[in-house]
Amino acid sequence: RLITQAKNKYNSPKYRLVVRFTNTDIICQIVYAKIQGDIVLASAYAHELPRYGVKVGLTNWAAAYATGLLVARRVLAQLGLADKYQGFPEIDGSVQEVEAIEDGPRPFKAFLDIGLKRATTGSKVFAAMKGASDGGIFVPHSDRRFPGYDAEAKSLDAETLRNYIYGGHIAEYMRTLKEEDEDRYKSQFSRFIKAGVAADDLEEMYAAAHKAIRADPVAKPTEKKTAAEYTRKRQTPLNAKQRTDRVRQKIESFKRSQQ
Repeated sequence: RLITQAKNKYNSPKYRLVVRFTNTDIICQIVYAKIQGDIVLASAYAHELPRYGVKVGLTNWAAAYATGLLVARRVLAQLGLADKYQGFPEIDGSVQEVEAIEDGPRPFKAFLDIGLKRATTGSKVFAAMKGASDGGIFVPHSDRRFPGYDAEAKSLDAETLRNYIYGGHIAEYMRTLKEEDEDRYKSQFSRFIKAGVAADDLEEMYAAAHKAIRADPVAKPTEKKTAAEYTRKRQTPLNAKQRTDRVRQKIESFKRSQQ
């Protein structure tokens, strides 16, 4: 259903918010389908977050939210809608959807594509969706799969969701682990310690990253090495006389070592 195009909409593409995870990265893309295959309109990666101040923890819940926010601001800037649809800069943990403005273009709409990822409550894939929604993209969703949702009461604890967005659950675990087992804390959070990031710094770090993403979401091309830097100097092959002499030297060296 995500790639089925409506016949009565004059070839208007159906956009998908594709979210994928690797062991070391998070990938968010705005994609639409054509006969030839998928076309990527915009993309954002968690390995871009150090540019915005997030130096460590690039695969956690808060990083997934920031990556979703980045792809949303990037595609809206690309389409000229960034000023018209700012999203929700004030993060309070509430679930809101972007609404169309009067006398203006409708919001950019994309459907979440989670691939083979399980749609479990609290999954990081919904963090990226929340970031994209807060970034100004209209992503149809409800609050049932966010952390803090109570299935029995059928209500969402907004404070819990806000806590996850700013890495509060990570900070709490860091404090607990440091008190119970400091050696394990130093091992598990060695990169945080090396970067000088403490538990009390996480909320400020992610808040600054969100502001930086909104200020400049445009992708910066990476510096690529030239062909000359990749070339290897190949050794000149030995001729028959040199190979024979090399064998003779090895035999003599072996005989001397046996004496």
